[in-house]
Amino acid sequence: MSKKISKKIQKQQNPLSNREKARKKAREKASEKSRHETRKNSGPNEQRNDLWLFGKHAVLAALNNPARSIKRLLVTQRSSEQYLTAFSAINQDVRPLNPEITLPELLEKNLPADCVHQGIALLTNPLPNKHIKDCCAITGDESHLILILDQVTDPHNVGAIIRSAAAFGARAIISTDRHSPPESGTLAKSASGSLEVIPWIRVTNLGRALDELAETGYWRLGMDGSADLSIRQADFGKNIALVMGAEGRGLRKGTQSHCDALIKLPIQRTVESLNVSNAAAIALYEFSK
Repeated sequence: MSKKISKKIQKQQNPLSNREKARKKAREKASEKSRHETRKNSGPNEQRNDLWLFGKHAVLAALNNPARSIKRLLVTQRSSEQYLTAFSAINQDVRPLNPEITLPELLEKNLPADCVHQGIALLTNPLPNKHIKDCCAITGDESHLILILDQVTDPHNVGAIIRSAAAFGARAIISTDRHSPPESGTLAKSASGSLEVIPWIRVTNLGRALDELAETGYWRLGMDGSADLSIRQADFGKNIALVMGAEGRGLRKGTQSHCDALIKLPIQRTVESLNVSNAAAIALYEFSK
């Protein structure tokens, strides 16, 4: 049998035309792409929750926090000597580090535009959520101060509030899981390292959380500019849950109904209100005394 005839027979025995073969190949390719996307989307939480922290205080505090994971640590050549001493101390006392020396433009590709990164960035995961019963238990004769945020959404404000809460000895920050900013590099930068040292508890129902604090032994005091009671007159003992509302809107009515009292800062009438982070710092200072 000639080769020409043999090829003709083989062609007749193959039910697929060239066009059908092409269609089959395209379907197989699309199917493989779909499987790849499924694997990608169903991968470990670490891949979906990647978080870049940046700035000296935020990153060094994270490296010193054993609860914080380390995926990549990027440092520019120019800044590497600046962090050498801190890295050596962390290597010795906390955990081994493997910083990557990189170009500024490569580091900046992973970060928000125009952020002040100070030549250092860390790829990590958000910290695990905490629980009220673990962080807000009343022990001994010590003072206990908790700060609750009612739908404060600006990450700069929340970061500044966390910094003030840590500075004045608050035991924890509590916010709603929704209508509050996620953990982010911008928030961590504003907190200047304090995100690593004060528990941040996220709850689905703020009223239920306030009731749990009351059962634990806290007095729940809501900050409200129209309240009759000044913070200077407030005497509710040593265990205080201080509730702050969002700028402009303030505390929601439902949140107010779960407070034992409403208090205000004694500011001049010429000023309607303070930025929520400034008001929180003043109130925290007053109760820390």
